[in-house]
Amino acid sequence: MLPPLPKGRGIRIDILMNDITYRDRATGKLKKEKIYGKFFLETLYGNNIFSRLLLLPLFAHIPFFSKQYGKRQKRKKSRTKIIPFIRDFHVDVSEFADPIESFNSFNDFFIRKLKPKARPIKKGSDMVVFPADGRHLVFPNLEKVEGFYVKGQKFNLRSLLDNEELVEKYREGSMVISRLCPTDYHRYHFPCSGTPGKAKLINGPLFSVNPIALRKHFSILSENKRVITPVETTSFGTLLYIEVGATCVGSIQQTYTPEKPCKKGDEKGYFEFGGSCVILLFEPSKIIFDQDLVETSAQYIETYAKMGTSMGKKML
Repeated sequence: MLPPLPKGRGIRIDILMNDITYRDRATGKLKKEKIYGKFFLETLYGNNIFSRLLLLPLFAHIPFFSKQYGKRQKRKKSRTKIIPFIRDFHVDVSEFADPIESFNSFNDFFIRKLKPKARPIKKGSDMVVFPADGRHLVFPNLEKVEGFYVKGQKFNLRSLLDNEELVEKYREGSMVISRLCPTDYHRYHFPCSGTPGKAKLINGPLFSVNPIALRKHFSILSENKRVITPVETTSFGTLLYIEVGATCVGSIQQTYTPEKPCKKGDEKGYFEFGGSCVILLFEPSKIIFDQDLVETSAQYIETYAKMGTSMGKKML
């Protein structure tokens, strides 16, 4: 059992040093996240007037800046960043489907594919898996979700979905938040078998989804540019699959085919350069999350786990 979270806190972040602590599911140990672009995030989401009134509105609400930065990562000369990035963040090159030399830009490296054996998919039609590599929070009943980034504030489902019928349907459903860092594998996959519908784009700003930013602007997850796809599943009802864009990630690419049946673990799409987030919404009484995830999330601690590993099972 993990030690209790200090009273009055949201997700585990050292307020002075902005350290982000998560649980590594493979080892069970707490680790500090190494943040890519930490100085930029602390400057952008700082408490000074310059950041609040000028920098943040410019970067978040004007897509020009994210687009221009994203274009720079697609230039050939950005390849020089690949080796230092791999070294500094200990990226496992043995998982790559293609050799490093084949990447023509930093973005090519960022959206890399992995060898199939690098992410084995948990078998069983009654089992659901994580859709992406990342730091995850799970909530069995969305109606009771509050305080996971800022204590006492409820998640705004109405803003997220922008659809009253869906709000009513998923009001007491289950939710998964999978936060991807720039250091992660950035392709996302289907957590269970089913038939995906068409993706619907809801435009919005491009705030960072790092907890440093989320503690300052809790509404980010429900307001950022996002794409919602309904998935008619064989065991879990209608799943809502939501990709959330972030700073420098205005580009959410879909690689799946709407109305074509998919298998658990099939690729759905990928995020281009930057940190980003996937949110899954299940109908009420459809899923039972793995107990370790429930316990850790209840303490406002994210769990790092890889795509394809167990997240829960069908509720009988």
